[in-house]
Amino acid sequence: MWKAFWDAYWKRLVGAAAGLFFGIIYLAFGFWDMLFVALLVFIGYWFGKQKEHSEGPVIPWQRVWYALLERFRPFR
Repeated sequence: MWKAFWDAYWKRLVGAAAGLFFGIIYLAFGFWDMLFVALLVFIGYWFGKQKEHSEGPVIPWQRVWYALLERFRPFR
């Protein structure tokens, strides 16, 4: 049962675990910022889920770069 669950959702689990890990590190040096920890876990889960559903990068940097170049192009 656990093997099938891991095979189906391993990227989500790794993402959520990474968010939880960084959240615990933040709590060790911060205090009572549980909303920030929940945000980190959610972001880790979201990145894992996005990577699970797509083969390309989670953030399409080339498309972002071209959009920024088009937006802030000098001498329009």
